[in-house]
Amino acid sequence: MTGPSETRRRARGIPHTAERAAFPLGGIGTGNVSLGARGELRDWELENAPDKGRINPYSFFAIHAAPLDDDGADAGDAVTRVLEARITGRRDIDAGFLFEWQAGLPRLRGATMHGEYPVVDIDFDDDVLPVEVSLRAFTPLVPLDADASGIPAAVLRYRVTNPADRSVRVTVAGSVSHTAGRGEGPFGMRAQQTVRWREEEGVRGLDFGIGLPDDDPGYGTLSLTTTDASTTAKPQWVTGFWPDGARLFWSDLSDDGMLQPEPRLTLEDRPRGLFADSAAAGPMSEEELFERLPRLRTGSLGIVHELAPGESRDFEFVLAWSFPNRVRSWRGNIVADERADPGTVRNRYAVLWPDAWGAASHLHRELPALEATTLAFVDALYGGTLDPVVADAVGANIAATRSTTAFVVESPHADLGDGPVLAAWEGSFSHVGSCEGTCTHVWSYAQTMAWLFPALERSARRVEFLLETDDAGAQKFRSNRVFGGEPWFMGPAVDGQLGTFLRLHREWRFSGDDGFLRESWPAAVRTLEHAIREWDRDGDGLIDGELHNTYDIEFHGIDPLANGMFAAALRAGARMAAHLGETARAADWLDRADRVAAGMDALLWNGEYYRQVIDDVDAHRYQYGEGVLSDQLLGQFHAWINGLGDLLPREHLRSALGAIVAHNHRADLTAHESTQRVYALNDEGGLLLASWPRGGRPSIPFVYSDEVWTGIEHQVAASLVYAGLVDEGLDVERVLRARYDGEYRSPWNEIECGNHYARSLASWALLLAFSGVQWDAPARTLSFDPAVGGPFRALFTTGDAWGRIEIDGDELTLHVDGGSLTLERLELRGRPVHVAAAPPFTLTAGESVTARSGAAVADPSPQETP
Repeated sequence: MTGPSETRRRARGIPHTAERAAFPLGGIGTGNVSLGARGELRDWELENAPDKGRINPYSFFAIHAAPLDDDGADAGDAVTRVLEARITGRRDIDAGFLFEWQAGLPRLRGATMHGEYPVVDIDFDDDVLPVEVSLRAFTPLVPLDADASGIPAAVLRYRVTNPADRSVRVTVAGSVSHTAGRGEGPFGMRAQQTVRWREEEGVRGLDFGIGLPDDDPGYGTLSLTTTDASTTAKPQWVTGFWPDGARLFWSDLSDDGMLQPEPRLTLEDRPRGLFADSAAAGPMSEEELFERLPRLRTGSLGIVHELAPGESRDFEFVLAWSFPNRVRSWRGNIVADERADPGTVRNRYAVLWPDAWGAASHLHRELPALEATTLAFVDALYGGTLDPVVADAVGANIAATRSTTAFVVESPHADLGDGPVLAAWEGSFSHVGSCEGTCTHVWSYAQTMAWLFPALERSARRVEFLLETDDAGAQKFRSNRVFGGEPWFMGPAVDGQLGTFLRLHREWRFSGDDGFLRESWPAAVRTLEHAIREWDRDGDGLIDGELHNTYDIEFHGIDPLANGMFAAALRAGARMAAHLGETARAADWLDRADRVAAGMDALLWNGEYYRQVIDDVDAHRYQYGEGVLSDQLLGQFHAWINGLGDLLPREHLRSALGAIVAHNHRADLTAHESTQRVYALNDEGGLLLASWPRGGRPSIPFVYSDEVWTGIEHQVAASLVYAGLVDEGLDVERVLRARYDGEYRSPWNEIECGNHYARSLASWALLLAFSGVQWDAPARTLSFDPAVGGPFRALFTTGDAWGRIEIDGDELTLHVDGGSLTLERLELRGRPVHVAAAPPFTLTAGESVTARSGAAVADPSPQETP
C-alpha cells in the first residue's frame, strides 16, 4: 500500500544516469556497501578501510520471469535480466569490462532512485520484462541506540508486481563473493575463501568464511540470507581460471529460474599454461586442483514465487558482514606509526554479533520492530513542515556517521575502562582515512552524532579530556593515545580546544549525567584556564597571538573566530561550575565572558561585520585582516545551539551574518578565481570562506580562503535561521544541495578533505534552528521556538527520548516515538505550557500530550505508532 510517506518519497527522483549517486548501506562503525542509481551494488567498504570505486566480483541480483499458460506451464517467453539499469559512463576501459563485472549480461532499460536516509527506493522500468520491479534497501536506524543502529548488514527487498492477466513464475537471485582475503599471495589473495549452504532457526542462505586465523586483521565473514521458505541456490559456483562459473550460473538461471548445486568444484581437468609446472605429475585430484585455482568463491541464493495476475510479492534478502579486528593504530596520512605490530582492537559490532551469520540472524529476528522504528524516524524527519531542502541536508549527512569516516571500537585504552568508544577520521579518502585522531577543530562543527547517538559523543569527550589533555591544560587536537601511540606532536588548536569544552557542556546538558561531567571536569577546567593564561597574552581579556585553527595555519592579532569561541566557552563553563557548586569560579568565568564579548564588539566591529585586528596583515602569512570571514560567528553558532543566548548585540549579529551572505555567497562561480582546492565549479554556487569587499586582501591570505566547504555553509545557514534571517539561510542551503544532485556528486557524500567529511554534520543544526528546540536535562526542561510562522511539525530528540513535535498557534502536541521523557517544564516560545499532570510527568514510547500556553488540553495519552 502506498501511504503519504511513499508518495512523498517518490515525489522526486534521481535517474539511473546520475553516475555519482551512491546510497551507503551499513551501520555505525561497520563499513558500507553502497547502492548506485542504476540499482547496482558498488563501493564495497567492509574491511575497516575506505574503498571507493571497488566493485566486488560477481556481486549482483538478477530476475527470471516466466509467464505461465492456463495449465501452469511455461508459456515459452521467459525473460532473465540483471536487476540493474543499463550501464552508463565510459566504455574505453583499456582491457574492456572485467570478467568480474559481468557488464555483458542484459540489464533493464532504466531506473529511478528515491532516497530519504536511511531508506532508499529504486523503481526499475523495462519494455521486455513482464513484471514490474522496485527495490527498497536500508540498514536500521534507531535514534539514541548506537548498537541497534550499528548492525553490519543491509536489507534488500525486491517487490515484484504482476500487471498481466496470467500468472508469472519469478525468481530473484543474489550472487555474491566474499570480500576478505585480498593481499599478497596467489591470485592476489592471502587465503582461500569458503562458502557453504547453511540453515538455522528459519534463516537460510550462504555463509562465507576465509582461511585466516580469527584474530588476523584480514579475517572476516559474510552472508547472504533470507527467511523465505521458497528458495533455490547454487551454493558455490564452479571455480576456474576463466569465468566458467558465471556462464554456468547464468545458463542455469535462464533455463527455468531454478538453480542447481554444481556437481564438481572445477572443470579444469588437466591444468596447463599457468599450471604447467605440475603437468608432469599427471592429472590432479579435484581437491588438489581446487587448492591451486583462484581463491575467490562465489555463491547464489534465489527466492522463487508464482504471482497471480495483479499480485505483488516481496523477495527479501539480508546481506551481512563481519570484519572484527581493526589494527590498533591510525596508520594515517599525516603521522606514521612506527610500531611494528600495534596489535588489534575489536569493533563494537563484533562484540554483539560474533560473525556475519549472527548479525544477519539478529536482523531477521528483530526486523519488524527495527523497520517500524526506522520508518517512524524517516517520517518524523522528512514528513514534517521543514522545507524539503532542510530535511534533505539534515538527513543525507547522517550517512557520514555510518560511513568509513567514523568507527566504534571496544575498550581501546585501559584508562577508558570498558565499553564502546567513538573514534573517527576527518573524512575518508578513496582508499585510506583522511587526517586521523577525531580532530577536535573539525568534529566540533558536527552536531548529528550528539543529537542522534549521544552516548558515542560522550565517549569521545572522555578520550579528549582523560587521554589528550596534559597537566598544563593543553589538549592535543588529534588523539593518538586512544590507540596507544605517542601523543600528537603539535600543540592545541584554539577552536578545537575551546570547541571540545563547549561540547562537554553540550553532552552534559543533553544527558544530565553528572558522573560524566565530574569525571572530565578537572581536565576541562585546566583547558579553559590554559586559554585564559596562555592565549590572553596582554591580559586585556581578549585572546590573541599565534593561534592554530581549523584552516591549518595560525591567526595572529585578535580575531572574532577565536574570541567568539572563548566567550561561548566561558559562559558554558560558568553554568557547569555553578551546577557543581563552584560559585566563585562560575562568577569569574561569567564576568570574563561578558568582558570578552564587550571587547570583541568594541575592537573588532567595523560597522558591518567583525574583522581581524592585526598591525600588518602581511607581516605573517595566512591572515585575513579586513576580510569577511564566514566563520566569524562560530562561537555564536555554538551558543545558540546550546542555550547560551546572544553573545553580542543582536543587531550586530544580524548585520554580520547579512554581510557574510552579501559578500561571500555566490550564485555562480564561473568568474571566481581560486588557486586552492575546488569543491564548487563553473555555474555552480557556494559560500566562500572569506572575501575582501573593502579591499585589503593579503598578498597570501589564509589557506583555503577561496574554497567552499559544506560544513561552514551549514553553520552559516543555521546561524542565519537563529538570527531570524530564514530566507537567506534557505538560499545558502538550496545552492549547496543543488551541487549534490547525483550527477557530479552523491547526495549522501559531502566532500571536503575526504568523502563523508565530518564538518558536514553541522547540517543537523538546521533542524535545531528551525524548531528552536532546547533540551536541558539537568532542569528537565524542553522548549520550542519555531523560526517560521504557521503550523509546524518536526522531529525532536532528547538524551532519553525522541519523537515528533506539532505546533499550531499556541497549541503544542508532543509525541514520543522512542525512549522515555520525564519533564519538569515544557515551553513554547519562551512561555510555559502546562499539562494536567503535575510535574514531573513522564511520556513513554507511544504516548503523547497536547496543551496550550497557559492551559492544559489533555493528559498524556497513547498514540498510534506510525
